[in-house]
Amino acid sequence: MEIVYVYTKKRSEFGRQCNFSDRPAELHVDILPDPSLAANFIDRDPCDVPIQCTQEMSEHEVNTERIEYETCGINHVEGGWPKDINPQEMEQTIRFRKKVEKDENYVNTIMQLGSHMEHCIRQNNAIDIYQEYFEEEEVVEETEEQPSAKTINVFRDPNEVKRTATSLSWHPDGSRKLAVAYSSLEFQKVTKDMSYDSYIWDIENPNKPEMTLKPVSPLVCLEYNSKDSHILVGGSYNGQIAYWDTRKGSQPVEMSTIEHSHRDPVYKVIWLQSKTGTDFFSASTDGQVLWWDIRKMSEPTERLVLDPTKEGKLENALGAISLEFETTMPTKFMVGTEQGLVVSCNRKAKTPAEKIVCTYSGHHGPIYALQRNPFFPKNFLTVADWTARIWSEDIRESSIMWTKYHTASLSDGCWSPVRPSVFFTVKMDGTLDVWDFLFKQNDPTLSLKVCDEALYSIRVQDNGRFLACGSQLGTTTLLEISSGLCTLQKNEKALAAMMFERETKREKILEARHREMRLKERSRSEQSKEDEAKEGEGEESSEELVARIEKEFYEMIETEMKNRGKDEKKEKDGVKCRHLALEQWRCVLWSDESRFLEQRLQARPSCPTSVSDLTNALLEEWSKVPIITLLNLVESLPRRVEGVIAAKDGPTSY
Repeated sequence: MEIVYVYTKKRSEFGRQCNFSDRPAELHVDILPDPSLAANFIDRDPCDVPIQCTQEMSEHEVNTERIEYETCGINHVEGGWPKDINPQEMEQTIRFRKKVEKDENYVNTIMQLGSHMEHCIRQNNAIDIYQEYFEEEEVVEETEEQPSAKTINVFRDPNEVKRTATSLSWHPDGSRKLAVAYSSLEFQKVTKDMSYDSYIWDIENPNKPEMTLKPVSPLVCLEYNSKDSHILVGGSYNGQIAYWDTRKGSQPVEMSTIEHSHRDPVYKVIWLQSKTGTDFFSASTDGQVLWWDIRKMSEPTERLVLDPTKEGKLENALGAISLEFETTMPTKFMVGTEQGLVVSCNRKAKTPAEKIVCTYSGHHGPIYALQRNPFFPKNFLTVADWTARIWSEDIRESSIMWTKYHTASLSDGCWSPVRPSVFFTVKMDGTLDVWDFLFKQNDPTLSLKVCDEALYSIRVQDNGRFLACGSQLGTTTLLEISSGLCTLQKNEKALAAMMFERETKREKILEARHREMRLKERSRSEQSKEDEAKEGEGEESSEELVARIEKEFYEMIETEMKNRGKDEKKEKDGVKCRHLALEQWRCVLWSDESRFLEQRLQARPSCPTSVSDLTNALLEEWSKVPIITLLNLVESLPRRVEGVIAAKDGPTSY
């Protein structure tokens, strides 16, 4: 209940209106403090009385209308021709040029401009406009900042049914656009309402894609043409290849025919360095590498079957899942396979069998990423199973450097385009790892949790500062890394080269050692097989063994004596020595064996009582003499012969 009491007073009772004016302060009364009055003062209990003197306000919210932005482009064509001349007709333009070139005004103008141009050229030749005046001065080293990365933008799949961002490609001019291929790689998980579209995004506008690409089958890979930024080529899930011209709309300009396309999803396409800029090649898990020209997409221009037996059989082929082509090596290319092998190929070989040069093995699963180092093309990076490995072309047995085994499997990786020692990897737990092997070898320099779902693809911008990561649910995250990770450090190239060379030498030494050990093991196994074969043939009788050893001994003595000379005295000495050595051999053999037989006879449980029992016992014990005993005697014969020769018919230590 609210009680209101109104006080009323007439205006006439207010009295005269107050008029205020400024004047100096005046002191009318001054009451001095009286301490005696303090005793009469009674303290009042504390009492808080709030008084609100402000006006009551209320807060209101207004949702303004959102403005959607749309990017439009203008295609500039050749102009400046007269109306009666069609620029597309070559004959008309040539005729008009000849007519203009004969005009005196044109000739005079060219002559005047030619003198000015000649002056400018002479001036440029006299003065170096690109001269560095402060090249020798030392650059002040900046303070080292901690490696970091921050999210700039997030591009999400606009469709309700989310698909995996399987491939990323930066626009070659300025890198202000990003092409993303979307498809579902899970077998038989494609639903009827799943979209086939892929998109081109403006990196400053994550709300709406700039352009939509409409293939007949979901795109697994997508790549910009570095020579013509309007052209893109994509590989589809059904094995077909298509290319788009962004000036001509969302539909593909031309597609490969089904019968001449791949039989499995196309996992990688790469543009080739050619004069026309229209050539590219593709790889698929059907085991084929196909070369194409966008001017004729009806069939491939060349075909290679990745058969390791070099027979060209498709049933034996290795499934290709990644490709690598370096422009400085126009004839070489590399293929990463599902079986964990890297196949090095030579396109210019004469026969298909010669095109497969060699293989590199070291991974336990499909190689999802394969890229050469931009600064050292002989070294390349592979990403597969739970590790990333760095290889040298010179060593095929094993990689020269590798990361530790992670708990989550790796799905993609790439080198930094500006730093030779930095590379990036993404994992199935949504983590981005930045590695700098000059700084750390065992752990990543920076590990960043990008999202909760698995990351499937990564691509770095040409300046090395921005990188994009595609996830399983179609989310593409744009990240900016710190300047330290995208700025070439002092002496970094030399240090990286030294490390690559050192690790390559180390692996070569280990490889040679392993090869030597394998050869020893092989020879040992062959020797054991030969021994087993000899034992399996059955033991030789004592007479046969003695005859064979005597024959070998005579041949050895005769060869030795022939080498020592053919004079008469030495020949006589040799004959004597031969007879003495033979006698000693017989004495040694039979004396040693007789002692051996005597010992074995004494060790028998019952002694022979007759000549026949003794003969049988001797034959039985003789058959039990190990072959190794006779072989040891044979091996000691050269030393015994040398002792006889040195003693000159005298006694020896034997």
